[in-house]
Amino acid sequence: MQLDLNLLTALDALLDEQSVTGAAERLHLSEPAVSRTLGRIRKATGDPILVRSGRTMLPTPRAQELHEEVRSLVLRARAVLSPEVQLDVAGLERTFALRCHDALTSALAPALIDHVSRVAPGIRFRFLGEASLDTTDLGRGLIDLEIGSAASGPGDIAFEHVADDRLVGLARRDNPLLSGDVDLDSYTSVPHVIVSRRGRFEDSVDTALAATHRRRRVVASLVSTAGALEIVRDTNAVVTVPSVIAGRLVSDGALRGFALPVELPTVPVVLAWPKRFSSDLAHGWLRQVVRDEVLGVLDGSPDGVRERVISSASG
Repeated sequence: MQLDLNLLTALDALLDEQSVTGAAERLHLSEPAVSRTLGRIRKATGDPILVRSGRTMLPTPRAQELHEEVRSLVLRARAVLSPEVQLDVAGLERTFALRCHDALTSALAPALIDHVSRVAPGIRFRFLGEASLDTTDLGRGLIDLEIGSAASGPGDIAFEHVADDRLVGLARRDNPLLSGDVDLDSYTSVPHVIVSRRGRFEDSVDTALAATHRRRRVVASLVSTAGALEIVRDTNAVVTVPSVIAGRLVSDGALRGFALPVELPTVPVVLAWPKRFSSDLAHGWLRQVVRDEVLGVLDGSPDGVRERVISSASG
């Protein structure tokens, strides 16, 4: 037997009105149409449901037993087939998987967890690092939200350009490079380390230097910022990172940020998520919270370490 939810809706109206005419008016249908539906209900249940008594119709004992259950089923069906209109954040229990660069995680996670633990204690986060190779985890829904710099991709992924960040240099506080102005000659005279999830030895800095007919000496390529910083703290090597990361790293006094002597394009900060999550109220709340915390981290970077330009598309 194929189930027809319309039968439940009609049965609910018939039991409430105890009249084909009343049920027809309530359902905005003709009386013959409701009479035919009542016939289908009788056939499906094997019970008359409503029997005529004089000028009225009375429910059978079986119909009386079904009345409350039918009403509950109709209300539940309406809830399932209606769009969500309200989200109980305080009562939300869910685990969200976020993927971003390890250094951005260290800058973002404390503020994000502090805020969410106060307003939505049932939320847990799984922070995942960037993979060395491109994956389909985001499209498959294994990742709820990715924070990166790519603003385009497969058609099943949605993107939001939240902000732009500047690249800055980092060196240990007593690095001889910082004893004077950092110009192209002094900048290219020191060793450099690169953070690259693919192990590359060149990035946008090398492209900009090539335009000035200069090269730098890259001594190491590391997949994590933490590893690069250990080298920078103990040697004369320097590293180039987004200022959102530098702002947190220079706070302990061991490192100093410096403006790069070459013009580099800004680094976009982009949220990406599976499009099918776009209408989910809980995921929409997550995106808003992450967006606000990313902007808060950017605003909290020390003066002189970064320059940020909020994208007109941040909406």
